[in-house]
Amino acid sequence: MTLGMKKKILSWLWVILWLSVIYWFSNQPDLKSELQYFWDLIFRKIAHMAEYFVLCFLFYKAINNYKLEFKKVIIVSLILTLIAAGLDEFHQYFTRGRSASAIDVIIDGIGSLILIVILLKSRYESLFNKQILP
Repeated sequence: MTLGMKKKILSWLWVILWLSVIYWFSNQPDLKSELQYFWDLIFRKIAHMAEYFVLCFLFYKAINNYKLEFKKVIIVSLILTLIAAGLDEFHQYFTRGRSASAIDVIIDGIGSLILIVILLKSRYESLFNKQILP
């Protein structure tokens, strides 16, 4: 097995592992903390964004192994992450003590978009610096 093939497999294993972590959290009947309702809500929404920020990054790393155009890698990563977010909410619909929420998919998407903005900023700063500096 070539090094490139091992890298691809490992990248997808990280995606599967992270999806498993998300599934495990979604399968918990009640994830409320001991914080006041407002702070508990804020903490959980930040956790949603962070989970999907990481998932989008892992999709990006896995898809980037296929030498696609940067724009396509970004778009496919975002689409796969949003599909995973939608499926996660669908799963929560059937989980005791949980409910499905379109708002959570949007919040998950915001976490993904934060990563995309960081990647775009990094990419274009890198291109800009290459043009100016030899």
